[in-house]
Amino acid sequence: MNYNYAYLVRFQYLGFRFHGWQKQPDLKTVHWALDKTLKFVCKGIRFKTIGVGRTDAKVSSTNYAYQLFIDESITIENFIEDFNRNSPADIRVVEITRIEDESFNIIQHPKIKEYRYYFSFGEKNHPYCAPFLVGILDELNIELMIEGARLFEGLHNFKNYCTKPSKETKVTRTIDACYIEENTEITASFFPKKSYVLIIRGQGFLRNQIRLIMGALIELGKGNYDLEFIKKSLQPDNQIEFLKTIAPASGLHLHAIKFSNFS
Repeated sequence: MNYNYAYLVRFQYLGFRFHGWQKQPDLKTVHWALDKTLKFVCKGIRFKTIGVGRTDAKVSSTNYAYQLFIDESITIENFIEDFNRNSPADIRVVEITRIEDESFNIIQHPKIKEYRYYFSFGEKNHPYCAPFLVGILDELNIELMIEGARLFEGLHNFKNYCTKPSKETKVTRTIDACYIEENTEITASFFPKKSYVLIIRGQGFLRNQIRLIMGALIELGKGNYDLEFIKKSLQPDNQIEFLKTIAPASGLHLHAIKFSNFS
């Protein structure tokens, strides 16, 4: 792109009041709020921003990244302070790195993404929990869900775990890690005594893939699926009747992004 400088900016946002990352007419999105703040901070300077990928409405991120193209150089410390002083309370820049490699493209560059889905079960949560974790009212067999999560690791056909895939969609993907553990990271006085987190890592994910995986694990925990059903749902020639339960978006957080050969 025809700009003098490029930066990789890492920032955090709480997605509960936003309609996802991508700009949409007449809707408040994260990209809209970001560019609105930048127009004030970088007043009169031409710039363009490209996000690392889309997130759905109400999905949050503790480590999102975007590529900033701009005509004037940035003083890192001043920029972070100015941006955070003028941005909404639910958006915060944490790091900026100058991009020296002109061929770097935030969308196409190889990367590993880690998502986390926070949930609890068995009781109605305090309303303040709503932006952070999803409360399942039913009792769940958490041990079975822990066993089931591991079935998604490795190379599988995820056509049952994608919303409206086209003929060109590459549904065979590799998940590097997929497991459930007790949540000890995000806590508050109003949280339930116990909550859990699904941790999932891979190079790329299909539309709604993680929420559909979480939905299947919830159905497994309820007793509506068994482990054999999950195994069959991942086979390329499966003929099963698959109930596509999409877990609510507010429990999903983009936790980390690691770019290959880039600090």
